[in-house]
Amino acid sequence: MARLSRYFRKEPKLKATDIPFVRHIEIKEKNNELSLNFNENILNHIKTIHASAQFTLAETQSGIHLQSLFPELEGKVIPVLRDAQIKYKKPAQEKIIAFASADEEAIKKFKRQFNKKGRGSLQIKVVIKDINDVVTCQATFTWFVQVL
Repeated sequence: MARLSRYFRKEPKLKATDIPFVRHIEIKEKNNELSLNFNENILNHIKTIHASAQFTLAETQSGIHLQSLFPELEGKVIPVLRDAQIKYKKPAQEKIIAFASADEEAIKKFKRQFNKKGRGSLQIKVVIKDINDVVTCQATFTWFVQVL
């Protein structure tokens, strides 16, 4: 727990792109939007962006979106990924960009649950598109958030 707590203490905000594996596959951030350039280090056996790299991009974007929805909770909670569902639609053959969203009713439900119990779950949806606006995958991530 000591290792995890360094990521959630009230210290300078941990950037998603500072997470070691995220940094390793070279995910880039600009204005809370994550992208992944097409490069040889992340390709699969058919020379498209590997499914695991796309998953990491989507999961990381979902975490950034969660953080942006509740900035007042930073340093006060531990968010943990509880469930993930992903559907790969088209091969990613060039730079890809992740876009996240959450249902307004689900956000309200999370707030009620969190205020009542000090914990709650929220689903974040992510769509990954290439630079030509082609959807390469869609995912839903369920985050469990609990007070420290």
